[in-house]
Amino acid sequence: MIAFGRLFIANPDLPERLKQAAKLNAPDASTFFGSSSHGYTDYPSVSA
Repeated sequence: MIAFGRLFIANPDLPERLKQAAKLNAPDASTFFGSSSHGYTDYPSVSA
């Protein structure tokens, strides 16, 4: 789970990205433990 944790934070649609061999979003570690939704809700989806 740890191996995929950072990838899922930056890519909430990770299974679809892997299916499509789409480019992955780079995780922004400065937002991992923040007190706001920044970083969790503003990564672009594969369909964007």
